[in-house]
Amino acid sequence: MLLTGALATGCGESGPQGGAASTRAASGTPSATPPEDLCARIVAHWSREVLDSDTYGDYQSMGLSNGQYEILMEVVDAARAERKRSGKRAARNLIDRGARERCTERYRDGNPTGGPWS
Repeated sequence: MLLTGALATGCGESGPQGGAASTRAASGTPSATPPEDLCARIVAHWSREVLDSDTYGDYQSMGLSNGQYEILMEVVDAARAERKRSGKRAARNLIDRGARERCTERYRDGNPTGGPWS
């Protein structure tokens, strides 16, 4: 739960004026985390948790949307099969790749529509 807050609040930058944040702002480089990156990080985190505990939690308590939770379930199912075939390390690598690919696809045209639960 703490990670969710850190990921959500970690998008902005703080620091003294004239620091790295103001340099990036002046150069036009956005400082916010793109939604597909945030999705991939949070889905991968919770997918590893689910894989290790063999139980799913509530998507809202994880800070996920319904659509992100669907990605998590797909990624975990694939990771469980990979763990049986090739071990835990291969399963974790698959989680990282799967979360990245699915989140990139989900956000390829911007934020999904359908309300805050999607």
